[in-house]
Amino acid sequence: MAVAPRPPIVAVMGHIDHGKSSLLDYIRKSNVAAGEAGGITQHVSAYEVVHEHEGAPRTITFLDTPGHEAFRVLRARGATAADVAILVIAAEEGVKPQTLEAYEAIMEAGTPFVVAFTKIDKNSADIERAKMSTIEHGIYLEGLGGSISYTGVSSKTGEGVPELLDLVLLTADFAELTADSSKTAEGFILESSQDPRQGMTATLIIKDGSLSTGSFVVAGSAIAPVRFIEDFKGDRIDTALPSQPVLIAGWSSLPPAGTPFAAAASKKDAEKLATEKVVIANIPAKALETEDGKRVLPIILKADVTGSLEAIKHELNKIQHDRVAIRVIVEGVGAVSEGDVKQAQASGAIVIGFTVGTDNSARELAERAAILIESFKIIYELKERIEQLVKEHAPRITTEELTGQAKVLKTFNASSGKVVLGARWESGILTPKSQVKIERRGIPLGQGRITNLQVARMDVQEIKVEGEFGLQIETKVDIAGGDTLITFRVVES
Repeated sequence: MAVAPRPPIVAVMGHIDHGKSSLLDYIRKSNVAAGEAGGITQHVSAYEVVHEHEGAPRTITFLDTPGHEAFRVLRARGATAADVAILVIAAEEGVKPQTLEAYEAIMEAGTPFVVAFTKIDKNSADIERAKMSTIEHGIYLEGLGGSISYTGVSSKTGEGVPELLDLVLLTADFAELTADSSKTAEGFILESSQDPRQGMTATLIIKDGSLSTGSFVVAGSAIAPVRFIEDFKGDRIDTALPSQPVLIAGWSSLPPAGTPFAAAASKKDAEKLATEKVVIANIPAKALETEDGKRVLPIILKADVTGSLEAIKHELNKIQHDRVAIRVIVEGVGAVSEGDVKQAQASGAIVIGFTVGTDNSARELAERAAILIESFKIIYELKERIEQLVKEHAPRITTEELTGQAKVLKTFNASSGKVVLGARWESGILTPKSQVKIERRGIPLGQGRITNLQVARMDVQEIKVEGEFGLQIETKVDIAGGDTLITFRVVES
């Protein structure tokens, strides 16, 4: 056993334009060794910093998670994956809608957090007013009715940043974070993408254990041999330890952001782990007919990066319909392929591409097979189109709308399935060609159709006022005096 304290993994969250990116940039540039900060590859969306705390150097791993509302699902996953969160609030503006979204995500994940009031160097900054806005929204700070630690920071001058990092480490120490580096690694996928040089790559955050070259990693159904490990600076290392962000290339398929991963000693062990997490494929159309009593709209989703996939699925989750359930049956990064179109043929799915093209072979097959492929560059336009498709896909509901009622007074004659009656109007409007239900003392006898209406032996087009009238009904029911006639029409919605 090699159980020891491990560095905290920290997510910085908050409202757009409240200085999250500026704060992360300042921390990175100031706390990563000179010459190394500039070498950080942009697609590795996490990095390690070193901060002097109580006389000793301490490492902190920061997750550089997206800040746009559409990527809220990744922020939520970042909070779940993180040990500590920093909730940024601009001292000049206070709590804003996305501040509350971030706060809710942190609370849902049960992640301990601290508050950083940013932009304190600005003339318009009013940290006391910003503190009051947190109380108004149920975020109770230390000394103001709660226990949430906070500090003011400036990403321009660096004021308050060391104190913020001290708070982060104190919060992490209180959580007593430990890991066993002698175990095989496990953690989660932070991001994955198609790299033109290295192929399918993914950024991993190790939560426990250590990862060495020569092993394999499994995330969902995706497998990668660990031929090399790149740290956040892009340098190759032989072993990665707990809390480290690392880049692994050579995946069999792109693992979605947020997917847990585990290391395996051999390819056989890795394949066994992967088979326990089977990806939906070759789904027959009949398997997608209903889900919780709803008709399923199957979608094959292709996007440029896994972050886009997560953002799109987050938006699709907002689309609710009482008769249709949206189901992404296949998702992936890269152009729409012939395999995607064949999958759509098998399942009746619609193929959606987001900022990706379509292979020529896929386009030709789609045209021959009449498979719908739709491409988008803006998430909200994609969402609007899916909303339209949901409405078109919804099963039609037919309801009976009662239109009129009359009481049978006498039966005159019946022949060839037609009955001539005398009746008295009771309610509504009765018209020729109306469908009619026949009831006797509340018990249904059957149905028919009005073929003719007469008042004083003159044909009329409707009966809608009190009085007696004659009518002819096409029916197989043996109607008698005292029976009730109820006319209705079928309405589809």
